[in-house]
Amino acid sequence: MAETKDVKDLKVRIGLEIHCQLNTKTKLFCSCSTDYRDDEPNTHVCPICLGLPGAMPKLNKQAVIYALKVAKALNLEIPEYSEFSRKNYFYPDLPKGYQISQYDKPIAVEGKMTVDDDAGHEKVVRIRRIHLEEDPGRLVHKISRDRAGYSLVDYNRSCIPLIEIVTEPDISSPKEARRFLNKLRATLEYLNVFDGEKEGSIRVDANISLEGHNRVECKNISSYKGVERALTFETTRQRSLIRRGQEIVQETRHFQEGRGITTGSRSKEDENDYRYFPEPDLPPLRVKPWVEKIDLPELPDARRERFIEQYNISTNHAKTLTGDIKVAEFYEDIAKCEPALCATWIADTLLGELYYRNMKIDSVPKDNFKDLIILLKDKEITDRVAVDALRIMLDRIKNGEECEMPSDIVSRLGLSKGSDDEFSEIIKVVVEVNPQAVADYKNGKGNALNFLVGQVMKETKGRADPKNLNKMISAYLSKME
Repeated sequence: MAETKDVKDLKVRIGLEIHCQLNTKTKLFCSCSTDYRDDEPNTHVCPICLGLPGAMPKLNKQAVIYALKVAKALNLEIPEYSEFSRKNYFYPDLPKGYQISQYDKPIAVEGKMTVDDDAGHEKVVRIRRIHLEEDPGRLVHKISRDRAGYSLVDYNRSCIPLIEIVTEPDISSPKEARRFLNKLRATLEYLNVFDGEKEGSIRVDANISLEGHNRVECKNISSYKGVERALTFETTRQRSLIRRGQEIVQETRHFQEGRGITTGSRSKEDENDYRYFPEPDLPPLRVKPWVEKIDLPELPDARRERFIEQYNISTNHAKTLTGDIKVAEFYEDIAKCEPALCATWIADTLLGELYYRNMKIDSVPKDNFKDLIILLKDKEITDRVAVDALRIMLDRIKNGEECEMPSDIVSRLGLSKGSDDEFSEIIKVVVEVNPQAVADYKNGKGNALNFLVGQVMKETKGRADPKNLNKMISAYLSKME
């Protein structure tokens, strides 16, 4: 079919609806604590967040200020006034039968944020709106061998303040969507309005369509990686349907994290299905003058540019270091020691080792890492030994053991750099026991030299500099000729 041959070239259009819990001490419309995650179900509740008859909401001023702070950071306009509305739908975790949200008069509109596309070029993603709303409760699904499955409702989360950030469909790939979310998370954490480490702190609804076809919504994705996986699956599924001449049905689909697929849930609702009308118990907001009094901290883009200028590090390293405020602060605390070396070892080595162990940067003692950098700066150890010492240190932290200084590890294991005289003796032995490699080298096979370097490195436990060994072995073999 003519219409199917160019399916692979159809442009992807992705828009995100991102629900972020604001890190206030109390809920959006009552004084219940938001610190509920380690407590028993239904212990952080009151008549307001349980939706009991006659209970009257009272707006949390700090939540409004946090929403305005985000709006200012993302370059949104603040209308002269905004208002809350009732979004009507029936679900067990919504005790009132409606959610207090904002509809046609949100707190902020028309902003933007830049993000790198898949080619590494900076592009603008438009933000349509930010609005405030309350979080519903949480369903806990139970499965038992002895009885039918059932669900329990926990209202501790009910009425937690949310902002919903809605983008225009300007995102062009699943990877780009993940980069956008990572940068947004970093921005919110720099603003100190959001804690991404808390369970349920962010949930994403992703709308995706292929050029000229209906859009599909993937609901309630709870991780950045999950967003990329869901959208990757949807892109493949939709292209396959179009290739077979089938229609893309406009619908809501559920992402199954364990299987990495989306499954049909229900037909996509229209706005009319929610029967919005103004919330009669809350007056309109007139908070535009508040924005002028809000001071913003240094945000990720500004900090990246400062790192490049102040510490003379690469753009890629600066992006990595400023993508997480805790990483940025860790780097700045030790950067005076040796800025370029610190940037390289944090961005290229430490973060990877932490990711492998599922550890966070704040679990690494700064004095210990600084000790490692000093050893490298003073050329007392090789890069390979430094990696080995770092791994030993991190494994001890991971296992809850006493953390050793890298210098103590190096001393205990005898990993300090040796002398050229010591290495010369080892080179002689390695050359003698590997005559075939020597013959290959003399016949012009360059890999033979790399093999001999590797054998010497093995004998020295990584204490020798590979570049220096290369020169020493080349010189020794030349003398043999």
